[in-house]
Amino acid sequence: MDWVLAAAASALFAGVTSILAKIGIEHTDSDVATAIRTTVVLVFSWVMTAISVGDVPAALAAITPRSYLFLGLSGLATGASWICYFAALSEGDVNKVVPIDKSSTALSVLLAIVLFGETSHLAVKLVATAVILGGTFLMIERKKGSGARSAGAGSGANSGSANALADAPADGSVCVPADGSADAPADGGRRWLVLAVLSAVFAALTSVLAKVGIEHVDSSLATAVRTCFVLVMAWVIVAARGKLGLARDVDRRELAFICASGVATGASWLFYYYAVQTGQVSVVVQIDKLSILVSIAFARAVFDERLSRRAAVGLVLIVAATLAMTVWA
Repeated sequence: MDWVLAAAASALFAGVTSILAKIGIEHTDSDVATAIRTTVVLVFSWVMTAISVGDVPAALAAITPRSYLFLGLSGLATGASWICYFAALSEGDVNKVVPIDKSSTALSVLLAIVLFGETSHLAVKLVATAVILGGTFLMIERKKGSGARSAGAGSGANSGSANALADAPADGSVCVPADGSADAPADGGRRWLVLAVLSAVFAALTSVLAKVGIEHVDSSLATAVRTCFVLVMAWVIVAARGKLGLARDVDRRELAFICASGVATGASWLFYYYAVQTGQVSVVVQIDKLSILVSIAFARAVFDERLSRRAAVGLVLIVAATLAMTVWA
C-alpha cells in the first residue's frame, strides 16, 4: 500500500514544517507567514509538476472542467476554514473553539464513508475515530496566564486550518489560557459556535473535494492547481486584515525559515494528495495527523520540552487508534 507510505511521508514533512517554524519564526504575523509560505508552496509545486508531467500546458488542457471545479472548491474550502477559524477565536473561548475545529478529522472520516463507500472494517474506523477525538481533547492543555492565543490549528496545510506558525507549541499540544478565555470578548453570543462548526466543516470538505478533483489528474499537477486557489485566499485574508505592510518588514532570517517551511509544506502536500488520490481518505487524514510525533520528538531532543501526563495519554490514544485504522485499512 504505497498510499500509506505517502501519507506517512506527508506527516513527516508536516512535522518538519512545525519544527522550522519553532526554530525561526518568532515575530512574524501568522497570517503573513502563512501567505508567504503558500507562495513558496506554489512555486515548489509547479517546479515538481514540470518535472513530473513534462508538458505542463498539455497537462493543464487535459484536466476536465469537473476536476478544475473540485480542485478550486477544495482550495477555497481551505481559505474559508481559515477565515471561520480565526473569526471564531476572536469571538469565543479558545478551549471551546479548538476542539470543534479539531473534529474536522472525524467529519472527514464520516464523509469518506458516506461519499466514497470506504466501509471496510467500518466498526474499527468508527471506534478509532472516536478514540482519536478523545485523545485530541486530552491534548488541549490549559496554560496559566492570559497571554495571546496559541491555537495551532492543524499540521501543515492539510487540515484546512491555518497554522499559527509562531504560536504552536512544539510538544503538539494546544495551549489555552487557564481561564479558557481568549484575548477578545468571549461568549457575547453564539456566533462563535457557528463559525467554529463552519471551520471544521470546511476543513473536512478540503480533503473530500480534493479526492473528487484529483481523479485522473497527476497528483503534483492537482496540488499546484489547488494551491493557486489557496494562495489567493491567503493573501485576501492578509489584505482584509490590513497586514500587507507587515509582509514588507519580515526579518530576513525569519523569511528564510518561512521559505524553508514552505518547501516542507509543499512536499507534505504532494505526498498527501497522492495518498488521497490512491488511498482511503478516512485513513489518510488520520495518518497525516501523526506529524505531531515529529514535532514532539524534536521538542524533547532540542528544547527539552516534555508532555504532561494528560497530553501523553492523549497522544498514545491518537497513535494507537491511527495504527489500528491503518492495519485494518
